[in-house]
Amino acid sequence: MKNKRIFKTTARLLSGSLILATTLLSCTDLEIEGTDSIIIDATEAGFQGVSDPTSFVGNAYNSLNGYIGDQANLYALSEVTTDEALVPTRGSDWGDNGIWRQLHQHEWRPDHQYILNTWNQWNTLHYQAAQILSDLTDATPAQEADAYFLRALGMWVILDNFGQIPVRDPQAPVFDDPVVLSGQEAVDQIVSDLNASIANLPAVGPGSGVGNSTSPNARASKAAARYLLAKVLLNKHIYLGGEANSADMAEVISLVDQIAAEGYALENGYFDIFKNTLDNETIWFIPTSVGNRIWNGLHYNQAPDQAGGGWNGFATLADFYDTFEGDPDMNRGTKDGEPLDGQEERRGYVPPSGLPAGSFAGSIDANDDGIADGSNIGFGFLINQQYDYDGSALQDRGGNPLTFKRQFTDNNGNVSLINNSETSGIRVIKYNPRYGAFTEHEIFFRFADAYLMKAEAMMRSGGDATAMINELRTLRKATPLASVSEQDILDERGRELYNEFWRRNDMIRFGEYTRDWTLKADAAIGDETKNLFPIPSSQLILNPNLTQNPGY
Repeated sequence: MKNKRIFKTTARLLSGSLILATTLLSCTDLEIEGTDSIIIDATEAGFQGVSDPTSFVGNAYNSLNGYIGDQANLYALSEVTTDEALVPTRGSDWGDNGIWRQLHQHEWRPDHQYILNTWNQWNTLHYQAAQILSDLTDATPAQEADAYFLRALGMWVILDNFGQIPVRDPQAPVFDDPVVLSGQEAVDQIVSDLNASIANLPAVGPGSGVGNSTSPNARASKAAARYLLAKVLLNKHIYLGGEANSADMAEVISLVDQIAAEGYALENGYFDIFKNTLDNETIWFIPTSVGNRIWNGLHYNQAPDQAGGGWNGFATLADFYDTFEGDPDMNRGTKDGEPLDGQEERRGYVPPSGLPAGSFAGSIDANDDGIADGSNIGFGFLINQQYDYDGSALQDRGGNPLTFKRQFTDNNGNVSLINNSETSGIRVIKYNPRYGAFTEHEIFFRFADAYLMKAEAMMRSGGDATAMINELRTLRKATPLASVSEQDILDERGRELYNEFWRRNDMIRFGEYTRDWTLKADAAIGDETKNLFPIPSSQLILNPNLTQNPGY
């Protein structure tokens, strides 16, 4: 007998006549899409099981393309709410009624659209998985393993961001209020699901598959489940209160060692990891376009031959940029990427011009002009003067030098998130347009993160992580450290994993999410209630078992 009927869904019908039985497409408002959906009369029948588990699991994985590929929603909550990213308003561009500014300033409200979207999307994911795991669905062990993993992933994202998870058994009466899991109960459920998934997920080593949606690396594997389990255990004391447990830290170390035993390892050549190719570091990638990561920070006049130019929005704080080695005002490199300003590899470089077509693997020359498309765009952090394909200095739309600046100032010279110029803010880019403007290969789980989780678990267990951190720093062409403190590990995670969804999670675990940074609202400094997002207002009305988080 399957022991899987634990859940209550996040959906609650507003009308008694209809229920979405096969796919829950929105956790709260029951938006109906056509993909594998069956609508039945709730008065005649309840959930009947998933009739086509293969397609259903595939659709659940496919939903991650939008969840991960987007620049809003979870990505915005994970990055724009930190010292790593902000989106200033430039004239009328990126104003959006203040929705981006509120995140960086920690002035969001319970009706913030990206908070609601994140709540809906990841609750939908774990409910979809619960339908596969229902006793009424005739799923194979492999399909169940995928479902256990996806259920754990969806529940963990909700726990990490909101602190409480509304769940429903697909077979429960439709008008039952969803129960709510939190604290130990929520952690235990997620850990149980991940252990169940590890048993039957495939053992997929690095570099497997063909680099697209048919690749095993585009689906969960034993390594991916172990990675997520390590992430949950590393953060467990945040969810429960108190200090990190030595047994949990020992398990984190063991899980990372198991991942390494499957062949995953640190990769030489930092920015090569973010090409549309398979490598030894990528544990799990999502076959979704990386266009948002490329274009949302580039200026309108950068690479207009590929996507009509950049969107001139996202940037980073100078304080975060300054955690990297190198000249604070320059980040130049040769055309071939050799650093000219003392910077470590991960800080990247601004090239002096483009490169000839065919001069590097994966180059594209759509215009047949002999120049590789996008090859004048640098890597990492773009600061000061930017250059065109022929080496001439680029200009902004007003004819001024296109020089990305450290500060965010308005027309009166005051530090501000509004009325910024076109060139304010250092820009950040990991996925490069020279390999394609919208390639479908976004890394979600990476071995370097697992490696740093192990180093942190060693430190939290009273061990010395200096040798591990220096091994990574040497590989990334950074100066080794004499010793490693807790702050050093947080800084190293920032340097290695910037723009990869983890900054908020890391800052909370190290107690720095509520500290001061440029352009954060004064009232939010030191406000630990911001460590959780508010439960969307509409959900408190729909489900009386939910309780609004403190501070909202």
